[in-house]
Amino acid sequence: MTGEAGPGHAPLTWLYVPGDRPDVVQKALVSGADAVIVDLEDAVAPDRRDYARAATAELLASSDPTPVHVRIADEDDIPALAGLPGLAGLRLPKVTRASDIRRVAATAPDTPLYALLECALAVENAHAIAAAHPAVRGIALGEADLRADLGVRNDAGLDWPRSRVVVAARAAGLPAPVQSVYPDVRDLEGLAASCAHGRSLGFFGRSAIHPRQLPVIERAYLPTAREVESAAEIVEAAATGTGALALPDGRFVDAAIVAAAHRTLFLAGRATTRA
Repeated sequence: MTGEAGPGHAPLTWLYVPGDRPDVVQKALVSGADAVIVDLEDAVAPDRRDYARAATAELLASSDPTPVHVRIADEDDIPALAGLPGLAGLRLPKVTRASDIRRVAATAPDTPLYALLECALAVENAHAIAAAHPAVRGIALGEADLRADLGVRNDAGLDWPRSRVVVAARAAGLPAPVQSVYPDVRDLEGLAASCAHGRSLGFFGRSAIHPRQLPVIERAYLPTAREVESAAEIVEAAATGTGALALPDGRFVDAAIVAAAHRTLFLAGRATTRA
């Protein structure tokens, strides 16, 4: 898959909810999250997965204004869910190679697929996975499992895999990846700092595990007033000339910088619409 894939209308906030809790799923759908991910894997005990799958299939029998994705527990979930009108995409855990994607795409050819990379081998194969099939719409890290696989002791040890996934996604023409969940739902300051770091690495948006995390993620990923002001100055200056130019304050502006400024203003407009 090739081509430009900017932020557009891509979700900023993705809220995970357990598939065996239909009441919680319904609350998530009105939580303000841009997308809801019904989890049939880690959030559901093995003896509850049949029930979770059936409840999720019932939910997806009709569509909702909020896009609903499903993180499957295993490929047995696919026949029960693929093709249902309310399904916006399948999130595939523990993808390690391109053949994993192609196998799922063969059984669900019209379903958008999102690959979760959760081990060292998956990170090494990131671009091959991202480009494996036109059904792939995104890749992301599963940082809890990756941290354990790598034996990483602190957050800095994940920066190389994070950058690797960002580059692989963009090289394959996919949108910028979504950040992995921040596990401490009470540490909102830590979440904000982590989001700011993720944004600096090229991520766009983040998965959450509690509604209280959603506004923090939004604030971190939407442009600040100063960023909007700077972008407007760049776009205005570019409209009056051609080619590269220098602003009065000494900033050099070329086509790439102008394009980035337009993206910033687009996101600012999105923020206004959402307010």
